[in-house]
Amino acid sequence: MAHPDEPDDRVETLLDEMTLREKAAQLAGTYVGTMEETQTIADATEMVREHGLGFVTPFGYGGSPHRDLSTVVEIANELQRVAREETRLGIPILIPIDAIHGNAYVEETTVFPHNLGVAAARDRDLVEQIGEITATEVAATGASLTYGPTCDVARDPRWGRTFETFGESPVLCGELAAAKARGMRGAPVDVAAMAKHFPAYGEPERGEDGAPVDRSLSSLYRDFLPPFEQVIEAGVEGIMPSYNSINGEPSHGSHYWLSEVLRDQLGFDGYVASDWNGVDMLHRDHRVTESQRESIRRSFTAGVDVHSLGEVDHVDHVVSLVEAGDINESELDTSVRRVLERKAELGLFDDPFVDFDEAAETVGRDDHREVALEAARKSMTLLRNDGGCLPFDPDGDEILVTGPNADELTHQVGGWSLTESDELDGTTVREGIETLVGSETTVTYERGAGVADSDDLDSAVAAAEDADAAVVVLGENWYIHEFGLQNVDGPADRFPNRAELTLPDAQRELLEAVVETGTPTALVVVAGRPLALPWAAENVDAILQAYYPGADGGLAVAETLFGHHNPSGTLPISVPRSAGHLPVRHNYLPHPHPIGADEHISSYDPLWAFGHGLSYTTFEYHDLSVSSESVSNGDSFEVSVRLENTGDRAGDEVVQLFGGREHASVVTPVEELVDFQRVSLSPGESVTVSFDVPVDAFDVVHPDGVSRFEPGTLTLRCESRTASVEAIHG
Repeated sequence: MAHPDEPDDRVETLLDEMTLREKAAQLAGTYVGTMEETQTIADATEMVREHGLGFVTPFGYGGSPHRDLSTVVEIANELQRVAREETRLGIPILIPIDAIHGNAYVEETTVFPHNLGVAAARDRDLVEQIGEITATEVAATGASLTYGPTCDVARDPRWGRTFETFGESPVLCGELAAAKARGMRGAPVDVAAMAKHFPAYGEPERGEDGAPVDRSLSSLYRDFLPPFEQVIEAGVEGIMPSYNSINGEPSHGSHYWLSEVLRDQLGFDGYVASDWNGVDMLHRDHRVTESQRESIRRSFTAGVDVHSLGEVDHVDHVVSLVEAGDINESELDTSVRRVLERKAELGLFDDPFVDFDEAAETVGRDDHREVALEAARKSMTLLRNDGGCLPFDPDGDEILVTGPNADELTHQVGGWSLTESDELDGTTVREGIETLVGSETTVTYERGAGVADSDDLDSAVAAAEDADAAVVVLGENWYIHEFGLQNVDGPADRFPNRAELTLPDAQRELLEAVVETGTPTALVVVAGRPLALPWAAENVDAILQAYYPGADGGLAVAETLFGHHNPSGTLPISVPRSAGHLPVRHNYLPHPHPIGADEHISSYDPLWAFGHGLSYTTFEYHDLSVSSESVSNGDSFEVSVRLENTGDRAGDEVVQLFGGREHASVVTPVEELVDFQRVSLSPGESVTVSFDVPVDAFDVVHPDGVSRFEPGTLTLRCESRTASVEAIHG
């Protein structure tokens, strides 16, 4: 049928023409893959043709069997053809995918470091580039919506989704999530972004995925909501609720969080889509409803527009609920309008199809992969370098490379990616080292240990004894959510779990045996979470945190080990001494010690602190100053510090400004990250770094969740330099 040119007119015309059932179908989705019940392409196509479903996820997530580029393009085009040509109104579908760190579930695409590693780089412009490239490659495959950016604040590293986050700081998470959203919106193609998981997901009880988050209103507004405020301001089109309950109320069924807070307080005007089966979890898991029909009614009236896996049952129930008067059709129209407007804005009514040749030229382009490599380089975080062990000499006689993650690309990319090495194109740590060493240098590889099982330890030790240097690459393997769907040889090789943050025995034995040979040793940690490494912190010469560095991250690791790249990453999350020391966060709340305490022991006692990171050069901070002695509500003030490169090589330094309050009417964090800038300096060069700080960054969050200005002394810290300013009533 013909539609008016203006998207708004087209949407309203469609709404007038749609039957109740056609409206309900626009708010239901399905998938293709092997979950509890297998769904085929034919099944999904039939649902679109016969029932007019508005959403289909045929590829781009963990359970999808379709990964080949030509196949996914063909599938996307066929689904759109059916929607446009074989349904009464010709409404195109939206195709959502999980592009957490690039379009990484499709072969030949660019696979970036995971968000936790990207956060170590502290580079907003870089994150914008990642967002733009991700959107470009998502659109090239025929998808139109990506589930991201991730706005979750990781406050318990036992949680299996820690690596998807930008760390433990609300400011850092908000700044980088907003940067990624801006990058997506600024891409030359149209792709919608969906921020997740609203309102609070990153501190589940026991660290168990989907477990309750029972926090005070002040904590929820102070620690969890700020990143969502920033991405909404950046113009994100969609919001996804979290699986868990918040103080007894499941996010998917909470009118308070999804309507009163998200829409009324934060001003969000886009659409809300369930996280996969989050609607059915209301009756299946949370048990706050007794049936799917009641779950659909509750989630819809709470503020969920789209049931991502609702399928035909959702359509049937919504029609029944409207006819029974349990859902107002005008409210249904509002939700449908939000979906149709997104489709119109994305240009799907005009041309929803993609060209395979263009897709092949777009995904995995050299310039895209160069950005991924640069992200991996900037993420490299040097935790320890005793006696200047690193960088190693690339022209030594022999270098040993060992460990379960030294030559395993699947482990290196981490979860939310393809699961087989032959599906991936990249560079492992072993391959990166072999690329960079001198022509006369021998690189010996011995696996030495699996992720959790023993291997040929004796051969690794013998090779270490003969080597000039040893690189031991340990850590975690591929996993998602609650350490599930691991790509491993068998049950014996399953490591990541919530009960331990230390390395398994097999990996510890390998590391200790190599160190005992006396050969200079660098430990490279490839993992999705901060691991407790107290023995390594005392005994290993050098430790490099590589996170999940992406497909080309092995080259970035090698460049750092040999000094081609000067490490500049800073920890986005504190590293605990053990799981028993948790919680360990830089922005903890102060408290009394009723029976006294050793004055030398702080409540914050990590193995390595948030913001820690070493360099091959040295930096000195001078003259921290503020522009005003006093400031009023609504003001901003400038904080300046002079940074000098006092070493003998060029390097980058992340200048981090922390702040807090001396006193307040309620308990506030001892300090929090306020702002940050990444600076490049040549040897002997210095620069003055300035921050424009709004006074409302120090507003006090009260027990009712409301932030208020309070007069008092504001304290500021940049490295070891401190300053203060007085907040006064104007």
